[in-house]
Amino acid sequence: MERSTRVSVFESDKPSEIQLIKSKLDDAQITNSVENSYLTFTTTPTATSLKIMVDLEDEKNAFQVIDAYLQQSENQ
Repeated sequence: MERSTRVSVFESDKPSEIQLIKSKLDDAQITNSVENSYLTFTTTPTATSLKIMVDLEDEKNAFQVIDAYLQQSENQ
């Protein structure tokens, strides 16, 4: 069984933003998953950061989708 390397392509503490990026990646047929991780010690212990993870071979395409979304949202 081949194990693929997963990389983080987007992080946020806003679930709505994570969902939006995740749906953009889904639309582009890029397999992804969301992971929780505790933020650094400078934040409250209950605060979590959400990460969107993709396979290493999908990283470039995922960044293109995310960049296009961020540029579009800045122009609005």
